[in-house]
Amino acid sequence: MSQAVTFIGAGLGGTLAAIFLARRGREVTIYEQRPDLRRVALPAGRSINLALANRGLRALQAAGLETGVADLLTEMRGRMVHPVEGPLDLQPYGQQAHEVIYSVSRPGLNALLLEAAERAGVRIRFGMRCKAVDFDADTLEFEDGTSGAREQVRLTPCIGADGAGSMLRKTLANRPGFENREDMLSHGYKELSILADPQGKPRMDPGALHIWPRGGHMLIALPNRDNTFTVTLFLPQTGEPSFASLDTKEAVQRFFYDQFPDAAALIDDLENSFLANPTGTLGTVRCSPWYLDDRALLLGDSAHAIVPFHGQGMNCAFEDALELDRCFAATGGNGSADDARAAAFRMFYARRKPNADAIADMALENYVEMRDSVRDPAFLLRQTVAFELERRYPDRFARRYGLVMFRDDVPYAEAQRRGRIQENLLRELTAGLDNAADVDYDRAGKLIAARLDPLPELDKTG
Repeated sequence: MSQAVTFIGAGLGGTLAAIFLARRGREVTIYEQRPDLRRVALPAGRSINLALANRGLRALQAAGLETGVADLLTEMRGRMVHPVEGPLDLQPYGQQAHEVIYSVSRPGLNALLLEAAERAGVRIRFGMRCKAVDFDADTLEFEDGTSGAREQVRLTPCIGADGAGSMLRKTLANRPGFENREDMLSHGYKELSILADPQGKPRMDPGALHIWPRGGHMLIALPNRDNTFTVTLFLPQTGEPSFASLDTKEAVQRFFYDQFPDAAALIDDLENSFLANPTGTLGTVRCSPWYLDDRALLLGDSAHAIVPFHGQGMNCAFEDALELDRCFAATGGNGSADDARAAAFRMFYARRKPNADAIADMALENYVEMRDSVRDPAFLLRQTVAFELERRYPDRFARRYGLVMFRDDVPYAEAQRRGRIQENLLRELTAGLDNAADVDYDRAGKLIAARLDPLPELDKTG
């Protein structure tokens, strides 16, 4: 039986999954529509840095890539909130030294993964766009972006890691019993830059994710290792204000200096960059199932694209890759036998689907928190009380944000479940109060013991 397996897409999650599968002895080929980013500067449009947290780090460690990744990371210890007026407010992500997240270069991380994949024996075909998926003929058809030549390869088995616009998913969507839903957000995004100062030093605190929450929209900035910041505006596509309404230099300047005056003074070539840079779209993909027998499987954004407001899209895809490897191990090793491969695909879907749905929901909820709630005194009070409950009852109470970002041993669906219980508890404990010192913590302890199961013992080995 052939040991060959085809991947569509050489992005982050697909390449990591290919590495795991190649190490199991499979002959892996990846077809990627873009040119090799290690040799060609790619056009703007996709986020150039991302938030890497514990789930993603654990998967990279399992692939033996932690050392190389460390050189790409910039630590962020909390959110630095920029009000329209008044002092900055650093809201820590956690209380322990390890409770930080990292800004990482997407191109740098992708290049690291591509090199690791090639070392593992993966063959990567760049500039090859998937044009057709034919389940009846059992073929995939690719077009060479340079010559225009078409090439057919055997479909089975195929893993689609070709992003939110996945050709594999769209073809599966035409089959009976397959459900596919794409919910686009009414907001879009645009990226800008803050350069280092003339001495090469950062113009803002490089140890935080900076956020300018303004209710219906927000600006964020992630630090880079060269002391620059990647700035992203999230704004409605239409209406007032919106990307549609910011169509002149004067409108852009007026909007930024009114809404984000401190950032506006730092952004490189603000008006020209804003008008020249593309506006991206945001959406959530939910589909079911993610596989067809032993023949095809969807992974990462192809199966479950989410909005970026919990910083978990990449982390979730990396967790997918690690979980798929575990499923192959549990069902027969390298996934070469049809029955074992089908069992691995079914197991992967059963384990990951509830968690993908949960993080999709939580990411949408976190957008409201980031653009609005971080300014709300009642929210800030609940956060203060949550930190205190975490200190007093660490075996049972952990903030939902911390469970998502720092506890890869707690599935997303369980973090969501516990988060709902804890949010109700916090609202009960703080009802009618203005100060965390006035909370009845003895009552809190009894409620926590009654409503929350013990957490898994924290693995401190990394």
